[in-house]
Amino acid sequence: WSFRLFTFFEAVEKTASLGMKYLEAFQGQRISKESDLKLDASLSNDAFARIRAKLDAAGVKLTSIYIHNIPGDEAGCRRAFEFARKLGVEFIVSEPPPEALDTIEKCCNEYRINVALHNHPEGKSRYWHPREVLKVCEGRGPRIGACGDTGHWLRSGLKPSEAVQMLGRRLLTLHVKDLDEVNHDVPWGTGKSGIAELFQTLRRLQLTPALFGIEYETKWENNLPEIAQCGSFFAQQTQKLATPAAK
Repeated sequence: WSFRLFTFFEAVEKTASLGMKYLEAFQGQRISKESDLKLDASLSNDAFARIRAKLDAAGVKLTSIYIHNIPGDEAGCRRAFEFARKLGVEFIVSEPPPEALDTIEKCCNEYRINVALHNHPEGKSRYWHPREVLKVCEGRGPRIGACGDTGHWLRSGLKPSEAVQMLGRRLLTLHVKDLDEVNHDVPWGTGKSGIAELFQTLRRLQLTPALFGIEYETKWENNLPEIAQCGSFFAQQTQKLATPAAK
């Protein structure tokens, strides 16, 4: 989403230019400047092959895709999972209604693809609070959990480090934002989100999210310097946490 003004192929190139190896896509993004095709389930097998070739050439792995709503009917649900399978992702990040989760979980197990329930701010998302995710996940297997968005937690009055503690093993992946006093994105470690404390909490709880997604929602035309700064902060913090004296 950080590169939403650009095509998917440009997003892949930008990711590689930062020396980063992993990327999450979003449904509906235009694939390339040369085509009007968009990332969705209607793509041809040739288009999927070109997507995979682009990723391979750049040395970037597509870990996941954001599909806002996975349908609850079996045909619609399978269409979403077939799309994810052809992309080769391990996770679908989504905000489906709770009544769709029985069908979704069936497809999770069949396709061996996980679904991470994403939170937008209070009033805009059923899953804004970790307890709502835990409620709908009760009694379900490990393939359904949470994609925690730290910025939206903060906008909802929740402390990110406390939110991940509430979720525990249900935390599958993260969209990490650091926000300033007016809730605008700033490089990690320079805002009020407590990103260093978040990492410390994850280490203490031995939680291993599949992706620490840098989602930078400002300076849309060129946010590469800020994303690079986030990456450097992550490297510094994880190095500290890897030392024997880290707590």
